[in-house]
Amino acid sequence: MMNFVVKTLANAGALGVAVWLVPDITLTGDSTGKKILTLILVALVFGLVNFLVKPIVKLLTLPLFILTLGLITLVVNALMLLLTSWLAEQFELSFHVEGFWTAVLGGLIISVVSWALNVVLPDND
Repeated sequence: MMNFVVKTLANAGALGVAVWLVPDITLTGDSTGKKILTLILVALVFGLVNFLVKPIVKLLTLPLFILTLGLITLVVNALMLLLTSWLAEQFELSFHVEGFWTAVLGGLIISVVSWALNVVLPDND
């Protein structure tokens, strides 16, 4: 259970850094508390997307992974971020990613920051 909480907080932190660094990734809200709650909910959606959808997409695009020596990972991460943005809109969460190239940059930032946070934060159950 603790591992799930740590990974969700790491995703929320990584999403927050992406919102802060990339102007076309937006998070709106009336107050800081609502923004933090929205960020945590979006992190949960992002975690679910990465847990359920990403392995299937990776399996289906395995030849492209081999052909591009793994660079297609950037595209897959961007698509997962765009799917998260779309799902956030469906759940009326105020998180939006504008365009594919913004999602590529956001996915890269989220991957690096999430990796760094997972290294720093404890992950014992």
